[in-house]
Amino acid sequence: MARKTAARQIRDTHFTIIGAGITEQWYFYHLQSLFRLGIKIRPRNFGEENISSLDKRIKQVLDGRGRAVVVFDADVSTWDEKEKVRLDELKRKYASNSDVVLCDSLPSIEYWFLLHFVNTTRQFGTSWAVIAQLQKYLPGFCKNESFLKNQKWVHELCSGGKLKNAYTAAKTNGMNKGSYTNIWKAAECIGLFRTS
Repeated sequence: MARKTAARQIRDTHFTIIGAGITEQWYFYHLQSLFRLGIKIRPRNFGEENISSLDKRIKQVLDGRGRAVVVFDADVSTWDEKEKVRLDELKRKYASNSDVVLCDSLPSIEYWFLLHFVNTTRQFGTSWAVIAQLQKYLPGFCKNESFLKNQKWVHELCSGGKLKNAYTAAKTNGMNKGSYTNIWKAAECIGLFRTS
């Protein structure tokens, strides 16, 4: 009679990137290519920008024994009380789960991009206000796919020590001085910088 052996479930060591839209998707896709990162980027993990959809995607990754880096804009929570409550609940839910890293930005991921060029803690009311500033340093930047799919803009963000500048500024500035971004946590998780 053959013995039964227990199947050992192995946790995936690579992070799956979950994001709110195509900007996040293309940014991490280009980072993966430029730095040969061991991350998973699947179009199905990007799309609707609401906390409920992000939570469902996180659950799917965790159910598959994976680890998730969740990149999203927190601006909606500043004017939609229900979304603010959902965001607070999401943060509490995953606060002690090392397999989930929440990387929100206020107002948007474009603030992270701006930090590559200038260290500012200015309070930007909308992503469009950040984009207007970003375009001074990254001419032509826009949120349409024809621009985003060209790796050149991410290459520019990462050249000349600018990625390190953004990482240091975001980590040092924290969340209490106006606009903020926690994408520095993603940079650590995916191996761009060592944790300290």
